[in-house]
Amino acid sequence: MPGPVNAAGGLRPGSDRTFPLAAGTFSVSDIFGSRGGGHHGVDLAAPSGTPIYAAADGRVVASGPASGFGGWVVIDSLDESGQRYSTVYGHMYLPQIYVRVGDAVKAGQHIADVGSAGESSGPHLHFELVPGGRMSGGKPVDPMPWLSGGSMPTVTAPAPHCDNGFGSPGGNLAGGKVPPELEVWYRRAGSLCPQIGSSLLAAQGQAESGFRRGAVSPDGAQGIAQFMPGTAISTAPDGQPYVIDADGNGVASVWDDGDAIIGQGRYMCALADKIQGWIDNGTVQGDVTELTVAAYNAGEGSVLASGGMPNQHPRHFTETRPYVARIMAAEAGFRSVGSGGRFVPDATEDLGPQIVEAAHEWLGTPYVFGGGGPQGPSSGGFDEAGFTSAAVSAASAGTITLPTTVEQQWEIGVEVPLTKAQPGDLVFGDFQARGPVTVGIYMGGGSMMSTKANGTVEETPVLGDMRARRIG
Repeated sequence: MPGPVNAAGGLRPGSDRTFPLAAGTFSVSDIFGSRGGGHHGVDLAAPSGTPIYAAADGRVVASGPASGFGGWVVIDSLDESGQRYSTVYGHMYLPQIYVRVGDAVKAGQHIADVGSAGESSGPHLHFELVPGGRMSGGKPVDPMPWLSGGSMPTVTAPAPHCDNGFGSPGGNLAGGKVPPELEVWYRRAGSLCPQIGSSLLAAQGQAESGFRRGAVSPDGAQGIAQFMPGTAISTAPDGQPYVIDADGNGVASVWDDGDAIIGQGRYMCALADKIQGWIDNGTVQGDVTELTVAAYNAGEGSVLASGGMPNQHPRHFTETRPYVARIMAAEAGFRSVGSGGRFVPDATEDLGPQIVEAAHEWLGTPYVFGGGGPQGPSSGGFDEAGFTSAAVSAASAGTITLPTTVEQQWEIGVEVPLTKAQPGDLVFGDFQARGPVTVGIYMGGGSMMSTKANGTVEETPVLGDMRARRIG
């Protein structure tokens, strides 16, 4: 393999380095050592979606969720003298990270896009330089003098995502969940942008038409994707109509499988990009995926006018909100297990330890009232019951669906003495007249993991008056 990796898979010393963002796309919004010395990198403010580039040749040693960062990438490299160092990139949304652990990268390679995930007040890249290695106890230093000797990358187009492979948007559709002739189109449509995956589009297709080609709604929406005729022919950001001749038969039509589903993906991607911009500038609040689904049903203007989930008309409550809830709940059933590069359950292993492993995936995820459920976080986070529901669903490959209130979860499974609790059991506390108010996942050693109000998913001691239940 060319670049920094030799035949044995190790790293080669090198001096090439480049800024992680292109000239003219960023400004320095916070410096190294600020916040009383607690800021271990520099913050480079840039619009959401701005390409992030590897600052040096190296190998990816961390990629995915990280406490505080939301999503991060860590790349290990060797300097001219053969000494290891890491470059760290933080606050990316997980779908906008394009490298995985073990990948070899070159300086200037597009590895991710700027986001505002984790403990972030706005879209920016948090960048660190760590001599000795971030994952091996190194201490961060101010990266600006090191970067000053590097080149400045030129702006590139977003990395393509059309391989339909593991971890790619197109690859997150489980096999056999949609009619066979539609599967290729949902996979392709789910590869158009990082925000919109194939499993979401399939759940939406089921809700819109039940995968029926000739469906027509009372409002005049047409075909599998239920396009209004005016929306189908309106102009997308690339200058073409949303519904194009994707199947190559010479006609762009909402009645053709490929044209309709690719059009659905094109429209959803455009909505997601616009709504993410509104979220970044504080115009609207909420989860970008849920708001994008709402906009598909009620129009983007309804999201903007409501400052989030549509609430301007009775139909927003009787139709749009149930529509969003139905699709978000169904999405997990169309998603391939492990397609996001996260924990993959093993049906041959005990459930409890796998609940613990799944729970660790969300360490540091913010508390959101009413957030989360079997599909994972929603509106950017979890409440207590949403977190335990997500971990159990992930560990059981979706075969166990817990209710999303603490009181109802207390009724599932069997109670066991706290002294005999095993990792993966649920632990409940603060019992009131209607039942317990708090719930967490027992981790072993007297500790549990739970979501703390106005905090994050964290590990804390189990209180002595708590009670335990075993699921499955």
